[in-house]
Amino acid sequence: MSTSPGAGALQRRTRRVLNPAVTRLWDIEMTGYDRLPVDGPAILCPNHISFFDSAILTFTLPRNISFVGKAEYMDSWKTKYIFPAMGMIPIDRSGGAKSDAALDAARGVLERGELFGIYPEGTRSRNGNLHKGRTGAARLAMQIGCPIYPVGIVGTDQIQPPGARAPKLRKACAVHIGRPIKPERYANRGAEHMAWRSMMDEVMYEIREMTGQQYVHHYHGQEPDDVVASVEPTRIATVTDISTKSPVEGLERKLVAATGS
Repeated sequence: MSTSPGAGALQRRTRRVLNPAVTRLWDIEMTGYDRLPVDGPAILCPNHISFFDSAILTFTLPRNISFVGKAEYMDSWKTKYIFPAMGMIPIDRSGGAKSDAALDAARGVLERGELFGIYPEGTRSRNGNLHKGRTGAARLAMQIGCPIYPVGIVGTDQIQPPGARAPKLRKACAVHIGRPIKPERYANRGAEHMAWRSMMDEVMYEIREMTGQQYVHHYHGQEPDDVVASVEPTRIATVTDISTKSPVEGLERKLVAATGS
């Protein structure tokens, strides 16, 4: 039995069992899933507005996915065994060598030809804003030579708001998987760290387009309290519009229909 970090048989079996239940208990608008490769490595970069985000992706994707999760989950008996068994790779958010160890484990997942998910903002957004993306995903994409798929999630903060112990049933959300951003577009663009930054700026631009979130040009936790919005993330090159139907607009229609307002 393999002891390599990442998702394995338990996630695959659990996904098969829970996928029908998840799609019945919540009204999930899913678009762009057909863009994902049927095999081979890829990185998914979602925005992060609820604890429920990882669950909604894990149980709706057609393939196993391993996610980075905060190392604090390893301190609780409730999560220290089940989360890694379901594919969580713990990361120490203090940075440095401890964070690099998680990226090394993620590299192993990708080298095995699997899907890897990482929240570029680093943690959940408590105010609904979309924050500047950290460059770890771009570093991995360029090292492995695999694409990054921006993922826009809307509505999960109403299903399980920050601090809520359990998700609320029969509510609507939307998950949209955008077009792949390929590392070769950023090859030979000068200093390596600048190429990482440019790639992640495009990822965050695409997420903002899918979610309609307000973008703040600061890392999470570093912006002043009075900052609402700042410089927009840069769109490095022209990208064809990913959808003629906005996931945000579709979710708004569902919420109105559900509330009768």
